[in-house]
Amino acid sequence: MEFSAAGRLEVRVTAADVGKRVSVRRLRDTDDSAGKFTDTVGVLTSWDDGVLVITKRDGERVRIKASSLVAGKVVPARRPTTAPGGGAARHVPTAPARHRGPAASYEELARVSSRAWRPVESERLGAWELRAAAGFTRRANSVLPLGDPGLPLDDALTAVRRWYGDRGLPAYVQTATGAEGTQELLSAELAERGWVNEVSAELWIGPLAPVADVGEPGGVSLARTADEAWLTRYQRKGLGEVALRVLGGGPSVWFASVPGEGGVPAAIGRLVVDGRWAGFAAVEVDPARRREGLGTAVMAALARQALDEGAFAAWLQVETDNAPARALYAGMGFAAHHTYHHYRAPGTSGAGR
Repeated sequence: MEFSAAGRLEVRVTAADVGKRVSVRRLRDTDDSAGKFTDTVGVLTSWDDGVLVITKRDGERVRIKASSLVAGKVVPARRPTTAPGGGAARHVPTAPARHRGPAASYEELARVSSRAWRPVESERLGAWELRAAAGFTRRANSVLPLGDPGLPLDDALTAVRRWYGDRGLPAYVQTATGAEGTQELLSAELAERGWVNEVSAELWIGPLAPVADVGEPGGVSLARTADEAWLTRYQRKGLGEVALRVLGGGPSVWFASVPGEGGVPAAIGRLVVDGRWAGFAAVEVDPARRREGLGTAVMAALARQALDEGAFAAWLQVETDNAPARALYAGMGFAAHHTYHHYRAPGTSGAGR
């Protein structure tokens, strides 16, 4: 890791750089075979009393004594592969256009994924959106904090807790880390106030066309609504009218099924087409039928439908510990864009996923 043009180690990071993405090198606390130094890259979220905190891509917060630094610099923002108006900002000599990965901002993806899990009710708090759906999924029952709430943070969080409390729900704030424009600072502020990072996952993006090509979609049926058989395979307890409204919400929603025994599908999936984006969710396979390619067949059928509607980019959400799914999606051309987190207010119990 180079920290200066002349190869000298220099600390060029100060407390004035809080909020910026930085790369630092420090002395290890103990000597071991791994080397004398260790490097950390992330957003500088605080620098107080001689201790700086860097939030890494996955949301991990690393505390570092300033006295242990031997080098540091601010990392320039990543250059986009497309210009703001959609034109090319620079040439990318990769695969044909049909198979190139999309470029996207965090805010665009946050709004697209939010529209794919519409709440039953929502309210604005400044630029924040408070979302509720009787507790069905954290995504539809959390604050999407894009911008300024119009109040000091403590007052905003008090208003958030009151709003969810009036609905008998725990208060959640959804934040993200790991990309330009994500919310490392807000995540750190929530953690300092005792909010619990209850769950983290990643949002992956990729070109849509390779998904359509990855499996043979024969035998997969598509429908605009989820029937009882689809819901049985979905395996979420207590599904009611609210859950059906959330699942069926979105600009253009499709449900895929592969016939199985006893009238229960062997595999299912859900798709939301929203402009150029196709969002995949609820891809589930009967455990007894795994490794038969049913999951890829479901995704291929949904991808072809999305291509027909004009989409060309894809996104999905995957848990960090789901190794089989991550390997499957990586093979389709997906890659992690950012990590998102659901912070729960202190003193409240959790809700559904």
